[in-house]
Amino acid sequence: MEDIHVRSPKNNEWEEYFTVRYKTLREPWGQPKGSEKDSEEDSAVHAAAFYNNKIIGVARLQKAEGTKGQIRYMGVLSSFEGKGVGSKLLKYLETKAKELGIETIILNARENALPFYRKNGYETFEKSYLLWGEIQHYLMQKSL
Repeated sequence: MEDIHVRSPKNNEWEEYFTVRYKTLREPWGQPKGSEKDSEEDSAVHAAAFYNNKIIGVARLQKAEGTKGQIRYMGVLSSFEGKGVGSKLLKYLETKAKELGIETIILNARENALPFYRKNGYETFEKSYLLWGEIQHYLMQKSL
């Protein structure tokens, strides 16, 4: 889909950004509204994928130790999965990471997302944690 573009949300778009994050990453597991945010929001680089002026995917990059960055809170509305939205979000954040001097990106991927991240050049290192007692995550990494 060529008419999808990625940029950081602006002004009145933040509410929609966090709503998409909640709907894709928290609501399906019965988590409370507000659980889609954390204390790192203000210092992170945010990416929103837009289609017809609506946010259809979200992701965030934050600094980690040394020259590492971490991608977190990546979610795409189910009706847009498999259409390249996630790859566009990754490319945007990888470009931003390079601009910030980040050399390696780490992330904790849900088990069902492993093929997607591998397709985008990320390597699996180990099981990392079990979220809410049911969603297995794996530590993944990519050198930029």
